[in-house]
Amino acid sequence: MLLTSIGTDLSLYDPVVPLLTPDFRVIRLDTRGHGASDAPAGDYSLDLLADDVLAVMDAAGADKASLCGTSLGGMIAMTLAAKAPERVEALVLACTSPAMDPAVWNQRLALIRAEGMGAIVEAVMGRFFSDAFRAQHPEIVETVRAGMLAQSVDGYAGCGAAIRDMALLDRLSAIVAPTLVVTGAKDLATPFEGHGQHIVAAVAGARHIEIGGAHLPSLEAPTALAGAVRDFVREVRRGTAVREAKDTLFEAGLETRRKVLGDAWVDKSLAKRTAFTADYQAMITRYAWNEIWGRPGLDHRTRRLLVLAICASLARWEEFRLHVRAGLEQGGFTQDELKEVLMQTAIYAGVPAANTAFTEAAEVIAELG
Repeated sequence: MLLTSIGTDLSLYDPVVPLLTPDFRVIRLDTRGHGASDAPAGDYSLDLLADDVLAVMDAAGADKASLCGTSLGGMIAMTLAAKAPERVEALVLACTSPAMDPAVWNQRLALIRAEGMGAIVEAVMGRFFSDAFRAQHPEIVETVRAGMLAQSVDGYAGCGAAIRDMALLDRLSAIVAPTLVVTGAKDLATPFEGHGQHIVAAVAGARHIEIGGAHLPSLEAPTALAGAVRDFVREVRRGTAVREAKDTLFEAGLETRRKVLGDAWVDKSLAKRTAFTADYQAMITRYAWNEIWGRPGLDHRTRRLLVLAICASLARWEEFRLHVRAGLEQGGFTQDELKEVLMQTAIYAGVPAANTAFTEAAEVIAELG
């Protein structure tokens, strides 16, 4: 079940649905007050909106579902998981929060009731999307803006009241469904600090990942969001064996990486991981450092010297300098052995490559004293 943000309709997930349907039956709905759903006047509550989701599940013959909710959709999903745990298989809570400032929402609702949706639409677009995405994909931003301008004030205000009045902090401990909190790296509306962190702290076993984009990851980072949903729900259904195996291989590779490059360099590299680079770092640790460097056929000294010859031949000087430094610091080879490798490189990869390699290596040696 895909549950939408306030101010959007079910098309919010258009880029995501084709990525999920090969693995799952996918159900979407327009939240009360949005899209093609009715927009009765008056305040709504999260419990009322959660009951709407249950009604759709019943009509679709879905006794149980995994819920992926963005912003308001995440608040509805948390409410449903707390009140009807037997109906929820798993939760993916994207760019959402268990508590918001009621005063801010009172001001927003008063403004739209007085002046209409146009009074807030530009400010909302600034929170929905990152500046870079707005510049690169104005057609998507314009589609969302037009949809919001066409929305019923009563519908938006009714859902806004549900956000204003929510009291989810005290209900989080009742959630027993496996839970994944997803935050956007550029989300200004509900960053992890002060929002998602409360869910992770209160829901037993909840995990957190950060992906790119701002407040609407299904539009700004659809592949990353769909991948997170797919992998998490698969794990809930099939067990944690795959993730545990990956963790084991990572730890084994990390041990070898530390032996070859030293703790200081590895710690610095790990500290620099971002949402963009973390998966790559994990992959090379599992495969390069565990699968290859961990093989018994060659010792680490031989592998170090092979890396130097290959990097010099391919002019990969950053990696070359890294392994020269690490090898000399860790006692992996001597300066004489390094010299012999570069002499042989001159014959098989060319004198220009060896010239640069000697220069780069000499600079590292000088830095090491």
